[in-house]
Amino acid sequence: MATAGGGSVADPGSRSLLRLLSFCALLAGLCEGNSVERKIYIPLNKTAPCVRLLNATHQIGCQSSISGDTGVIHVVEKKEDLQWVLTDGPNPPYVVLLEGTLFTRDVMEKLKGRSGRIAGLAVSLAKPSPASGFSPSVQCPNDGFGIYSDSYGSQFAHCKAFQWNKVGDGLAYEDFSFPIFLLEDENETNVIKQCYRDHNLSPNGSAPAFPLCAMQLFSHMHAVVSTVTCMRRNLIQSSFTISPEVVCDPLSDFNVWSMLKPINTSRTLEPDDRVVVAATRLDSRSFFWNVAPGAESAVASFITQLAAAEALQKAPDVATLPRNVMFVFFQGETFDYIGSSRMVYDMEKGSFPVQLENIDSFVELGQVALRNSLELWMHTDPMSQKNETVLNQVEALLSTLEQSSAAVPTVVLRRLNQSQPLPPSSLQRFLRARNVSGVVLADHSDSFHNLYYQSIYDTAESINVTYPAGQSPEEDLNFVTDTAKALAGVATVLARTLYQLAGGASFRDTIQADPHTVTRLLYGFLVRANNSWFQSILRPDLRSYLGDGPLQHYIAVSSPTNATYVVQYALANLTGKVLDLTREQCQNPSQVPTENKDLYEYTWVQGPLNANETDRLPRCVRSTARLARALSPAFELEQWGSTEYSTWTESRWKDIRARIFLIASKELEFITLIVGFGILVFSLIVTYCINAKADVLFITPREPGSVSY
Repeated sequence: MATAGGGSVADPGSRSLLRLLSFCALLAGLCEGNSVERKIYIPLNKTAPCVRLLNATHQIGCQSSISGDTGVIHVVEKKEDLQWVLTDGPNPPYVVLLEGTLFTRDVMEKLKGRSGRIAGLAVSLAKPSPASGFSPSVQCPNDGFGIYSDSYGSQFAHCKAFQWNKVGDGLAYEDFSFPIFLLEDENETNVIKQCYRDHNLSPNGSAPAFPLCAMQLFSHMHAVVSTVTCMRRNLIQSSFTISPEVVCDPLSDFNVWSMLKPINTSRTLEPDDRVVVAATRLDSRSFFWNVAPGAESAVASFITQLAAAEALQKAPDVATLPRNVMFVFFQGETFDYIGSSRMVYDMEKGSFPVQLENIDSFVELGQVALRNSLELWMHTDPMSQKNETVLNQVEALLSTLEQSSAAVPTVVLRRLNQSQPLPPSSLQRFLRARNVSGVVLADHSDSFHNLYYQSIYDTAESINVTYPAGQSPEEDLNFVTDTAKALAGVATVLARTLYQLAGGASFRDTIQADPHTVTRLLYGFLVRANNSWFQSILRPDLRSYLGDGPLQHYIAVSSPTNATYVVQYALANLTGKVLDLTREQCQNPSQVPTENKDLYEYTWVQGPLNANETDRLPRCVRSTARLARALSPAFELEQWGSTEYSTWTESRWKDIRARIFLIASKELEFITLIVGFGILVFSLIVTYCINAKADVLFITPREPGSVSY
């Protein structure tokens, strides 16, 4: 008998099926990866990192390793708990969950000294704020970049007279080799503590059993050493690489400025044009990135100036005053006077409409929200007053202030000894360039009253901005607080003083700042930015800039920041005029013969809600509120090691995040590794054997053939 056909041949279709099944299994594994990760890790979504900043000579801040730093969590609620992480604990490294009241220089130096046992730090907010105060800034802010130096006013240099910020411990200007994060959400803090109690606590101080609760922190920084080093690397990258990887960026943003009477910004003023300058700062900082509430450090003063600008603009005869008034809100003053030094530089180079010789007098608002017994102190510079002309001008300026405050019962102005130096202020940068008659108004006669200067606790509560319980957000927005009334009094004094300095007399006592404006500004900047009034004054494309919490006032590197935009549009709406223009005309005013873009800024804003509160009534606002670059001249001049101008930069990073999870013992991890490696080897052997015997395992079924007998 003979059979037709026959032979055992490997089936190509079967091999293709095997490859397809393998690919599907791999794809399924990848798709399940995210699900597995969610089961293993709990992400911490509301945290703020400490990042690396650099200047001409140093680096400060914190960073993790490139793959993140992991450690067993240990909660430190009192100083005695530090012993476990520093010496006794058997499972280093540790990530310390530190109570906010213990976040001090003394504790941090102990942790810094044992960095081999410390993988990182998570700091919880102290509630209430530390009664003794907390300021991670230095005691002599902006030392070396103001008017006083070893060669000019040496008796005042380096705060020899007294330390302005007595509670400052300089913690924010230290360099840490491990990551430090702020826990902003109390619920997440409680989750971490519960995980610690469930897995890491053991009776009688014995070693806890595995698995243990751990935390992983990612905050690797690209820049190192100094601004000189990182900017040089940026330059090399951009010179030889098509797609350069920048490692640091200069701190920069925009100053906000406006004129009482419009000027042509396409050219400079004539030398005999006189301008009175009203100035304040916009920015603050804290130990943690972009957490800078700055209530007393900055917000109260610039809100007061906004209210003063509104009050002065309402005076009937402003258009006929012999002198103009310029309102300036400087950005980046925290970091060695970035904004004011840039404006002085631009004035000297003729690239700003107002020149130094146009300045008639200079009135600056310092910290003004924490007055004792209604007192507001007038600080002047003793060095410039050695010039008799300047001395007489300053005397006239102080007299004008006193006259303006006489009819304001909530403000009592006080003079200081002429031998006392200026506090840290933007005026110092102008005095470096020219003898200007100027004064700084502040709530302190010597050291700051602010116990939380440039810290996470410089919040609405620190300046007594509180609201009755049970009110709606809209009711809080319009509730006039005692702080608002007090700041409105200061704004009234400022507005009346500026009116007199500009040459006005007839309507001085009718000028009155509106407490309702002040209270809405306080609520928007310090409590809830996403409110009906802020929404009405912004452009439609800026709506997302308003969050449900307060605005932050860190200068950053991406500009303009949210706060800068809001200040600009608040100034425009408080001092500007609503025009009957269409959106197209507002965005292109050159189409309207009666309008001039060199004199005014035109902004199409969302406007208030209509009567039914369903739609907004958009409108065009014309004002003189503009932005001017606040980038240190050191970067334009490429003088990265400058001692004349600010050189602060911020390091770049790729990933900042934090998460908690359970970790096994080292022994179990080793066993798991060996078993996994064994399974891998076994699977390779099995795969090889199957592949080698494929012609036997996968044969083509025999087709029926003809049979012969």
